[in-house]
Amino acid sequence: MSIFRRAIDRLANRLWAGRKVTLRFTADYRIAGFTLPLIERLLLDNDDGETYRCSIAQWTLNERPSLHIYRGELSSLRIDGPLQKAGMSYLPLGGLIETPSVTAHLNPVEAQQLDGRVQEAIEKTILHWVVEHRLYDQPRQRREINRRRADRDSRAIIAAWVAEHFAKPVTDFPSNESDQPAECCCGDPDGSVCDACRKGSDHA
Repeated sequence: MSIFRRAIDRLANRLWAGRKVTLRFTADYRIAGFTLPLIERLLLDNDDGETYRCSIAQWTLNERPSLHIYRGELSSLRIDGPLQKAGMSYLPLGGLIETPSVTAHLNPVEAQQLDGRVQEAIEKTILHWVVEHRLYDQPRQRREINRRRADRDSRAIIAAWVAEHFAKPVTDFPSNESDQPAECCCGDPDGSVCDACRKGSDHA
């Protein structure tokens, strides 16, 4: 994008900030029926809308549509579509690895192989969690949630977690010598200090 185009975009953002615009699209009936709910969610002017938009923000940066995007702490793997018929199977068009000091494009076979490895690792991790938390012993839950109640309960859990991890009094600082009980020449076990020691006498 040219410097002129970026300057125009910044100016437009300032001029149109807070204003409403009307968008009109023409699409096939079948496609419109599928995409309308997506568009409505993307246009929400709240935290939900912001989250939906952030989840697909990279779509405009990638030359191909993404089939899968896997992210680690520092690394990411993108599997590119559309899927291509390959004999009795399908292969992606390629992929992209990004990790510190490495950016590497994958060919269709490499992308398919690494995609399979990552999916296998995810499957093992999820099943390990299920066993660790004895979820097989619990009744199967409904997929749908009561949004208002679930959000309220989740925020209560977050507040409790924050209080536990970030609101504890600090006790790890080294103690100041002035905070320690003073020693007295009389050696009283109750920690009291005689008048001479309190005045700084050198009689000890």
